[in-house]
Amino acid sequence: MSTYSFPFKQKDEFTFWDEGPVNAPTLLYLHGILGDVENWQNNITPFTEAGYRVIVPLLPCYKMPLRQTHVPGLAKYVAQFVAAIGKPEKMIVIGNSLGGQVGLHYIRDHKEDVFAQVLAGSSGIRELAMRGEFFRRKDLDFIRSRARLTFYDAEKHFNDHFLEEVSKIVNNREYALKLIAMARSSAHDVVGGFLHELDMPNLIIWGANDQLTPPDVAQEFKNGLPNSELHFLQECGHAPMMEHPEQFNALLMDWLGRVCPITA
Repeated sequence: MSTYSFPFKQKDEFTFWDEGPVNAPTLLYLHGILGDVENWQNNITPFTEAGYRVIVPLLPCYKMPLRQTHVPGLAKYVAQFVAAIGKPEKMIVIGNSLGGQVGLHYIRDHKEDVFAQVLAGSSGIRELAMRGEFFRRKDLDFIRSRARLTFYDAEKHFNDHFLEEVSKIVNNREYALKLIAMARSSAHDVVGGFLHELDMPNLIIWGANDQLTPPDVAQEFKNGLPNSELHFLQECGHAPMMEHPEQFNALLMDWLGRVCPITA
């Protein structure tokens, strides 16, 4: 797991990272269903040093009441979080995997609050299903085989400690039920019908070797979002910000310099 030392902040029921100038354009990072805040640990300092603010909430993917455990429920949670911390004047929502889909639903309902959006391996159109058998297996080798689908170079990013932590989650009956509910919602609460409404600047960064949301899904996002540009990273899977952080950061920094530059 990460050794990133930046301290978590707490406000009401929300746990999050918050770093950088308070009144600067703000990057709001949203992680995926089995991810956490630390998925973005390599995508913070370059942007805070450039003058941006970075906020990363811990999304309660398997800790909300079961009836609220769905994509719209998480989008509502994001809205409540933004209201609690005070809406930034220029907010760029950046989502990976389920975080991208949650961000899309949030933006649809709060379009006036969002300046721009970034998607990386986002769900919401089509993805490899997370079947119930994943949550019934205690075998680390089985979980490891599923985890390999996430990265092009899986051995570099998954270790036994991480897999044991995932195993604790998926073999906890309460958490597993909520994760299954969230996975079903991800397949049901698709975004294709409203992408055309999101006409703010959109950046799409995708792994060319993504097995969970394949490259043609990225192209569908590009075709559906009216003001968007798409970049593929080679030898890269479902989490480009983790697998190739320097390339991801360079693309994001260049785009921000064009659509939302830091001004003196």
